[in-house]
Amino acid sequence: MSNMLDYEKERKEFQWNVPEFFNFAGDVVDRWAENPDKLAMLWVDEQDQEIRRTFKDFKERSNRLANLLMEQGVRAGDVVILIMPRYIEWWETFLACLKVGAIVSPGTVQLTSKDLAYRIQTAQSVAIISDVKTANKVDEIKQELSSLKLKIAVGEPKEGWLHYQTEMENHSTEFAVVKTRSDDGAILFFTSGTTGNPKMTLHTQVSYPYAHFVTGKYWLDLNPADLHWNLSDTGWGKAGWSSLFGPWSMGAALFVYHETRFSTKRCLELLQKYPITTFCGAPTNYRMLVLEDLSQYKFPTLRSCTGAGEPLNPEVIETWRKATGLTIRDGYGQTETVLVIGNFPCVPIRPGAMGKPAPGFEVEVIDDTGAVLPPGKEGDIAIKVLPQRPAGLFKEYWQEPERTQHCFRGSWYITGDRAVKDPDGYFWFVGRTDDVILASGYRIGPFEVESALIEHDAVAESAVVASPDDLRGEIVKAFVVLTDGYQPSPQLVKELQDYVKKVTAPYKYPREIEFVDALPKTVSGKIRRVQLREMEWSKKSKK
Repeated sequence: MSNMLDYEKERKEFQWNVPEFFNFAGDVVDRWAENPDKLAMLWVDEQDQEIRRTFKDFKERSNRLANLLMEQGVRAGDVVILIMPRYIEWWETFLACLKVGAIVSPGTVQLTSKDLAYRIQTAQSVAIISDVKTANKVDEIKQELSSLKLKIAVGEPKEGWLHYQTEMENHSTEFAVVKTRSDDGAILFFTSGTTGNPKMTLHTQVSYPYAHFVTGKYWLDLNPADLHWNLSDTGWGKAGWSSLFGPWSMGAALFVYHETRFSTKRCLELLQKYPITTFCGAPTNYRMLVLEDLSQYKFPTLRSCTGAGEPLNPEVIETWRKATGLTIRDGYGQTETVLVIGNFPCVPIRPGAMGKPAPGFEVEVIDDTGAVLPPGKEGDIAIKVLPQRPAGLFKEYWQEPERTQHCFRGSWYITGDRAVKDPDGYFWFVGRTDDVILASGYRIGPFEVESALIEHDAVAESAVVASPDDLRGEIVKAFVVLTDGYQPSPQLVKELQDYVKKVTAPYKYPREIEFVDALPKTVSGKIRRVQLREMEWSKKSKK
């Protein structure tokens, strides 16, 4: 039975009811731990080793680490950098930091020494807890890290670092969780902008840990009997959404697969082998999965599939539905928010649409003055923050009041994405504000062109950007990754161009197509259009 049966009724009756004090580790995880047998995680690695952990295990192990952190001088409000692959210790550490009131700053294992130096210095981090590979990178720059007082390495013992596994055994499983206020800082994400250094996005105890119950309840549609698998890397916001706060708010168990790189065949085998009920992936993952022969697999327990990170192409949704009987439900939010727009189980899906606003959020498409636009008009996606600010919105860009202020227009928070709302209240994504292409006076969103291209059998993936043009100002240029069996040729360029003209409006077709082996992506699987665009503009400016 779904958690929401009547969308309009739920939205109307929804109230945030934010408590004065809140601590996710103490108030949610430790509460589920009252049932000593309740499964919290089924962890599997590439060698098929399986580890099962209960909520009671996580309570006791995070208590041990919390005692160690306190003993080492970590206090409420201190920033702790957390970087490791999908080790069980990532979850233990996150909970322990919350229990002592520290601010967790997660990062991906792909960060370089330079990235690490920037983060540790900017956030004035007092501690880092990481895998040994990351610890080696930190040691390369240790003379630059004056704020760092505590270093803990997970895995092999390392000179100059406390050894996680050894230290844990020396500390008590009892710990009095620090009483944290709802508006106390809890998480600090470094989120990449299109230019310059990453911004520091500060979340409070409620804006992510508490408010993600909206994500878990309404969009992921989880309950305590579910086994939920999210493909996300631990280093980005989506892990908070779908690998921690969303599922555990609802008491669902996590399926975690620790792998060095994503394998489509292995992914499908695991979905077939384990009793996974709900599955969440980035569009990149799904685009790769539908290239496999899905008829060879059966997913007997799977009942729900969701996608987030960037919009999902209708063609991919349809291929997956034909093979599995399940429709991938797209969801929209940012590192700065919880789920704010989504396709919910009780709402009819329009393939390619972002869906409708989540309970607890008033979302509209607005113009430059802050006025709500009528259906069919493109504008900025905005979240109402006055007179009442919803719980699931970040507190600020840390130490950057001007940048924070720049995100607000009147009573609205501006997401930086553009969309059109249809007469029935569905949102349709156009693109990032800076991704929209202006060609001969027409505004063209890259997503629509990419979705048209991917419908063609030759196209595995595509990215569409603006390319400078003397006559038109900008033209549409597509970077295309071909499926197996297709070769680049002028004939194929023309065939793809004609196909897009037929599927979309003629003026939207890509006037240039470049075939590439792979597209540049962020660690979260989002296509880095900005990189392609900058490359394109610098290349043509040199001519």
